[in-house]
This record gives sequence, C-alpha cells and structure tokens, in this order.
Amino acid sequence: MNLELISSPGEAVEPETDSGLRMNESAFRAFYEQTATPLLRYLIGITRTPDLVEDVLQEAYCRFLTARLPDMDDRQTRNYLFRIATNLIHDRWRRRGKDEPLPADSVEIPVPTPHYDRRLGVRQAFDRLKPRERQLLWLAYIEGSNHQEIAEHTGLQPGSIRLLLFRARRKLADLIGTKSPAREVSK
Repeated sequence: MNLELISSPGEAVEPETDSGLRMNESAFRAFYEQTATPLLRYLIGITRTPDLVEDVLQEAYCRFLTARLPDMDDRQTRNYLFRIATNLIHDRWRRRGKDEPLPADSVEIPVPTPHYDRRLGVRQAFDRLKPRERQLLWLAYIEGSNHQEIAEHTGLQPGSIRLLLFRARRKLADLIGTKSPAREVSK
C-alpha cells in the first residue's frame, strides 16, 4: 500500500529517519474501507463477544496507525493489521484465563440463511471448538487465506498450519456428526 507520511506543521519528514510513521487521513480511510468489514467478521467469528470485538477492532487500528511500518504491499499491510488484532485477542484470552467460559453477556451471532436446521448445528459445533481452531478455520474458509497468510496472522509456523487445519476440520466434522473425510480414507 502506498503510505504517505504526515508530519507536524513546519516539520520535514524523511522516511528513513521518522520514528513514528503514519498514514495520512485519505490513505487511512481507503485502508479502513478495505479492511474493516473483513476484520470485524474475523473478530466476531473468533471471539463471539461483540463488546470485545469493538474494543479489539478499535485498538488494532490505533496500534496500526502508531506502528512503524516498513515498505509493504497491500496484502502484507492487511496481514499486519490482522496480526495486531490476533495478538490483542490472545493477550485478552491470556489475561482472562484459557479455559474460562465466555462471559454471560456474549451473544449468539445470528446467521442469516434459509437453511436454519443444518446451519445451527454447524454454528453450535463451531462454538464448541477451541479459539485457535475457530481462528484457523475462519481464516482458511471464510477469509480464504492460504497457509502462509494464516501463519502470518497467527504467528504459527507455516508448516504446522496444514496439520492444525486438518485436526480442526476433523473435530468440527465429529461435532456436527458427519463423517470426517480423514476417517473414511483410513478405513
């Protein structure tokens, strides 16, 4: 993304020496319009807590704006924002406790589809997955990220993504009650 630097009035900005690179307003607005909806969907899909989503979304953009950004293309810039949001969620989960259930004020996010019976089963099964499993499945199948992009978002090793996705898919299939493709092959 072509990021334009801004400075205080009367101050010259040199990209090599500026310690707090930022986007100008128009560049940020364009970036926000491209990334806000996918990031919001990702955060809702992972956390299932609207209040947490709002906090993390806002904090992710604030940290993104104040971060020192190297030269990055559009995909790398988007991945960097998602990585910030992922780290913020992980920090909140660590503070809250790994096995603590979701807060009582967390709400079920409605899925507007005509196939309610099957979808509700999938949604309920998805909610039973561990946060990491939800995160991996969301990035792979909702966002359409490849293994390298998932690794960049999550901080995991690229080589482990395939196995972790396989396990998450198998667990989701078991929870839904369908036959897992892996189990059919092994029989």
